[in-house]
Formats: sequence, structure tokens, C-alpha cells
Amino acid sequence: MAATVRRKPKGAYHHPDLEGALTAAAVRTIRERGVDALTLRDIGAQLGVSRTAIYRHFKDKSALLAQVALEGFRMFRHALTSAADEARARAADPIEEMGVAYVGFALENQSHYRTMFGDAFECAEEYPGLAAEGGAAFDVLLGAITEEQAVSGIGAGFDPLELAHIFWAGVHGIATLAMAGQLGPGGKGKPEQLCRLQARILRAGLRAGLNPAPGTASDAR
Repeated sequence: MAATVRRKPKGAYHHPDLEGALTAAAVRTIRERGVDALTLRDIGAQLGVSRTAIYRHFKDKSALLAQVALEGFRMFRHALTSAADEARARAADPIEEMGVAYVGFALENQSHYRTMFGDAFECAEEYPGLAAEGGAAFDVLLGAITEEQAVSGIGAGFDPLELAHIFWAGVHGIATLAMAGQLGPGGKGKPEQLCRLQARILRAGLRAGLNPAPGTASDAR
């Protein structure tokens, strides 16, 4: 008896990891043309899939961008954790090494980074997984600062959350300026040099016994 040939229904498409492929295509598009150029129609055309297939995974552009950001924060968290662990293993400053890792991640993963810290989401609160992953990444930095306060006593009078925000603002600024090519001469090593200098200045100030300014959250505790 002749074998029965089963045909796929018209328009059916099977991909072993369509969500991953869509996310990778979005990252590539952002890198080459920017966030504003990203559309679901274009992503579908790149992969040869229908909009119906895309909508099974992402209801709109914002949802796809949220997935790019979530993936970025997960990678980011791993980079920070690895930097801190390696620093502790060789008795180096984990906060300084995390700053270097922070800027290194931003420069090596600019599509993810611009999406993570951009204003691409219409309703970011709709994506609890993204908020959780972003919070987990920040907690790596906060935890390192809290641990350093306990171990060395440096900056013990300050709220660790305030110190984390100050450090984050500094490395974010270095990363943003580096991506824009605004740090002047110094080549590829300039962002790392600035990160290390910032961390050492912060630590030196805290070691010198700098006290919280009156009226700050630290002062109010």
C-alpha cells in the first residue's frame, strides 16, 4: 500500500526556536538601524514567517523589545556576578571590577543595552519578568556594596542603596559617553580607565571618613 503523504496546512510554519530567532533578529536590526526602525513586519520578512506566527510569541513591538531587554538584563547580571566572584577570588575590589564589567557589557552588547535603558516601552509595567530580571541585576551591585560595608566598614554610615545609585549613575554615564564616542583620546582602554578611577575615588572618599550629608536618606535612618 502506498505511503500516505501528510502535507502541512497552507501558511503553517515550524521553527525549533522561533521566539529566540525573533529576538536575535530584533537585536540585529537595532544594532544596524536603531530601535525606531524595528517593526514586526520587517522581522517577519527577515525570517520568512507570517505575522500570525509572530503574534503567537509577541503581541506587538513593545513585547518584542521587552524580551530583548529581559535577555539583556539576564546576560548583564551574569557579567556582574562573574566579575564580582572573580574579584573576590583574587582579593581585588569587586565594585571596581563590576564597574569595568558594566561598561564592557554595554560596549559589547549595545543593542541590548540601549533597549534595557531606553524609553522603548509604552507600558513597561506590563512585563513583570523584565522588572524582576532588571531588579536582580541591580541587586548584584547592591549586594556587593552591602558586603563591602560589612567586611571593611567603609561607608558604613551611608545607605547602601544610595551608594549603589551613585555608582550606577557613574558607570552608566561612562558607558553612554563611550558608546557615543564622546570620551576623547585614549582608545578602547579609556572607559575601563575611567571606571577604575571612579571606583578608587569613591572608595578613597569613604575610607577618609566622609559623612552623609544632613537631610539625606542615610541621615534619616
